[in-house]
Amino acid sequence: MKTESNVPLKTVAGDENGAPSSIIRQPTVEEIWLDEHPIAPYVRTERMPHIWCPSCGIGTVMKCYASALEAMHVDLDKVVLVSGIGCTGRVAGYVNLDSFHTTHGRALPFATGLKLARPELNVTVFSGDGDLAGIGGNHFIHAARRNMDLLVILVNNFIYGMTGGQNGPTTPTGARTATMSLGNFERPFNLPHLAASCGASYVARWTALHVRRLTKAITEASAKKGFRFIEVIAPCSTLYARLNKLGTGLELMQFYHESAEVRHGADTREVDITYQDRIVCGKFVDIEQPTFLETMHDHYRQALGDRYVPTPPGGSIYHE
Repeated sequence: MKTESNVPLKTVAGDENGAPSSIIRQPTVEEIWLDEHPIAPYVRTERMPHIWCPSCGIGTVMKCYASALEAMHVDLDKVVLVSGIGCTGRVAGYVNLDSFHTTHGRALPFATGLKLARPELNVTVFSGDGDLAGIGGNHFIHAARRNMDLLVILVNNFIYGMTGGQNGPTTPTGARTATMSLGNFERPFNLPHLAASCGASYVARWTALHVRRLTKAITEASAKKGFRFIEVIAPCSTLYARLNKLGTGLELMQFYHESAEVRHGADTREVDITYQDRIVCGKFVDIEQPTFLETMHDHYRQALGDRYVPTPPGGSIYHE
């Protein structure tokens, strides 16, 4: 039975003949979600269910990000999320924030322009290893070098997942992919070392299993300034895990649990990920240094004095 508003009803038998004595209104799935789930305000519920595969870690990472926003009690009108192309890039369409789904490899330059034009905004880049370290690798090293005031969350699934499982910039040597069926012979990026050596202010790595530690890292990094980089290990459960006999679901969680080694402050030169071996996790870098905008403002104030007018909140550079 349904009401005129299509809300399902449940009848409850009240006598020995089974005649209904009362009608109880059944809440809709959306009502249950909004009423009971703590991250509901941060998610576009009308777009659920999401497109990610069963046991994919991206949804878990997105949940950690939403939980961090909840813990920080931030003004969501001041939070912006930018994603590129790929499975992780779809996060931009699911968060209930001002978000931008940009072209392949261009999430960081887009976010850089956004931060320069609207410096009062908290800008997060949320994308995958192929988008940020492969197609967008050049933008990655320069954003870190400049210490752009951006939080970068990179979900590393070890391959190009959305386009068929091709070899990527982080595929471990020896791993099988759709384009290297006999095993990858290339050397992959050590992303924490890449970020740290280019000048990042904050560098950490966790897996999709470490939900509390990852949420804490996002919360901690969000409170800092500068280029903050968090790598999250989440091998593609459909392609990489199948080709490399990692299993799915619980077996992947067991792989993270058995392989993860927490070493805060580890030398980033020593945190390479090798095939089916240990995954060194933790916070590796946490330093204070001037951001790009702070350095720029200081430079032009010294050069131009009172003639220099920095970009105000709201973005306009013109003043009466």
